[in-house]
Amino acid sequence: MQCPKCQAEVAEESVYCPKCGGRLDARHAPSDLKTPEADPAAPPAAEAPRERFLRAAASKQTDGEETEEQLWQGSYAKMAMIGSWAAGGLATVAAPIVLGVAGMLSGGGLFWLLIGLLVMWVLLVGLYFYRRFSVHYTLTTQRLIHESGLLWRTIDRVELIDIDDVTFRQDPVQRAFGVGTIQIDSSDTTTPKLKLPGIERVRYVADLIDDARRRERRRRGLHIEAV
Repeated sequence: MQCPKCQAEVAEESVYCPKCGGRLDARHAPSDLKTPEADPAAPPAAEAPRERFLRAAASKQTDGEETEEQLWQGSYAKMAMIGSWAAGGLATVAAPIVLGVAGMLSGGGLFWLLIGLLVMWVLLVGLYFYRRFSVHYTLTTQRLIHESGLLWRTIDRVELIDIDDVTFRQDPVQRAFGVGTIQIDSSDTTTPKLKLPGIERVRYVADLIDDARRRERRRRGLHIEAV
C-alpha cells in the first residue's frame, strides 16, 4: 500500500508511514460513517396524558358542532276552531227559531238578533285570523321556537335538552280532525311550561318533538362522556 501523503510504499499492517510519519488510516474520513436511521418498525414515543386529553377534546368539540336543521314548521291550524265554527253555526240557526217561538222577533227583536249574530261572527273570524297570523312554531334538531304576537312579537326558545315532558290534549271535535294543543314541560327558567295551541296532526308533531328531544339528549350525553 502507499502513503497518501508521500506516496511511499509501506507495509499493509503499518499505522504510520516510516518515511513522512503520517497516519495511514487518516484517509478514512469520519464523513464516511453513516448516521443510523430510525427504525420504521420501532414503536412511537408514548403520548403524554395532557396532549392526549387536548387532542381528544378538540376532536370531540369539532364533532359536536353539528349543523342545526329544521324538522318541522307550522302555525295555528285552520281546523283548530272547528268547534267554535260549529257552535256559531248552531247559534245562527237556533236563535231565530227560539226567539220566533217566544214571540220576541216582532218590533226591533229581529234587528237586534241580526246585530248580535253579526258581532258573533266578526269576533270568531277576527279571533281566527289573529291566531292564524300571530302564532308560529319551528322545531329544529336542537331547539323549539315559539313565536306569538301580532304587533308586539314574543319569541320563546327552548333547548330540546331542557324539555322534560311532551303531552297533547284534544276535545272530541278536535280529535275527529286531528288537531289539538301540545304542552311542553321543561327545566327552562323563563318558560317552564309552554302551550302550543292549534297544532295540526298533533300526535305526529308531539312524537316528533319527543324523538328529537331524546336524540339530542343522547348526543349531548355521549359527547360529555367521550370528552
